[in-house]
Amino acid sequence: MSTFGPLDPATCDPGSDDDRANSVSRLFREHNRTLVGFLYARLRNEQEAREVAQEAYVKLLELERRNAVSFLRSYLFRVAENLAVDRIRQRRSRGRLDQLDSLDDFLSEATGERAAIAGQELALLKRAVEELPSKYQQAFRLHKLEDRSFAEVATTMALTERMVRKYVARALVYIRLRREGCPAMEAQQQMRS
Repeated sequence: MSTFGPLDPATCDPGSDDDRANSVSRLFREHNRTLVGFLYARLRNEQEAREVAQEAYVKLLELERRNAVSFLRSYLFRVAENLAVDRIRQRRSRGRLDQLDSLDDFLSEATGERAAIAGQELALLKRAVEELPSKYQQAFRLHKLEDRSFAEVATTMALTERMVRKYVARALVYIRLRREGCPAMEAQQQMRS
């Protein structure tokens, strides 16, 4: 990150462990507030911002090649930013897992009636997907069930991304109509209009 100026190379050459520790200590004193603010803007959580900043300082102290980094401040912010991105990815993954856990709780508490309704709903959805033309089915399954991007689906199916979006959108319309009780022929006509 070139937007962050270097420390004076004469005073921050981390040649020995003491020099490196002193340089990192100086970085902490002079830039920790800015670093935590920088991380807070990305993480939106002050505690996590402080933790990531601390991890970045630790990584700075653990550098194996002592002469590799002559611009410690820039390197510190780069490391911190990478750690913040990792945190955000972990947070998203945990969020998805938490949703699955709450779904499991809901399903385990389900009464026989709820289970029967859910089974009927799944059977209806499966039947609606099977009623779709094969290209619509394939685009829908790849995008919605296998969580592939429109670009990936387009490549797999040798279509344009725009066409894949159209297939998926029309498949969703058809499934919604069938779920609402619309007959198959009428749903197909509305899907194509």
